[in-house]
Amino acid sequence: MQTLNAQLFAWINAGAHPPAALLVLGRLAAQDLIVLVPLLLAAGWLWRSHAPRTALVSAALAVLTGLAINQIIGLLWFEPRPFAIAVGHQFLAHAADSSFPSDHLTVIWSAAFALWASRGWRSAGAGLALLGLPVAWARVYLGVHWPVDMAGAALVSLASALLLQWASQAPVTRITGLMQRAYRLLGRPFISRHWIRA
Repeated sequence: MQTLNAQLFAWINAGAHPPAALLVLGRLAAQDLIVLVPLLLAAGWLWRSHAPRTALVSAALAVLTGLAINQIIGLLWFEPRPFAIAVGHQFLAHAADSSFPSDHLTVIWSAAFALWASRGWRSAGAGLALLGLPVAWARVYLGVHWPVDMAGAALVSLASALLLQWASQAPVTRITGLMQRAYRLLGRPFISRHWIRA
């Protein structure tokens, strides 16, 4: 497994002098695409009609669950990043914390899998899942992760989404209800103008 991981890293990681355009694309994917997750959840809440908001809350909770699992894994098993052991080429500044699993990919795919599991949000979930692919490539290409970190993120993300599906939906429903009441109270002027939906 370690040999395959190292071979895949060597194949994906940028060379010593990569094309400038690939570095720009890689940095955009590695750092900025993750912002689309909260933007999608917020846009879905504000403007999407005929789809349950509980799915958005479940997706957010799946993200938090995935990140919590990653923290526990990092405390129990420290995996150095490639640049920390002088492997490959690094083109993105990063702390030398534990590499496994990837937090960035966990955020994207936890939300993606949770949304895909909910009727009315499957297209959004599939879109987010596809969005994770360039993120996975970029973080290995730029030398801050191993390929196995991406596989770990996929497993953690799937586990997080499944936990939210299997667990009692009562807490999710209650949180959604509280958020709806606060949202309708604070957003009343905008709802009355039909800028956002009720």
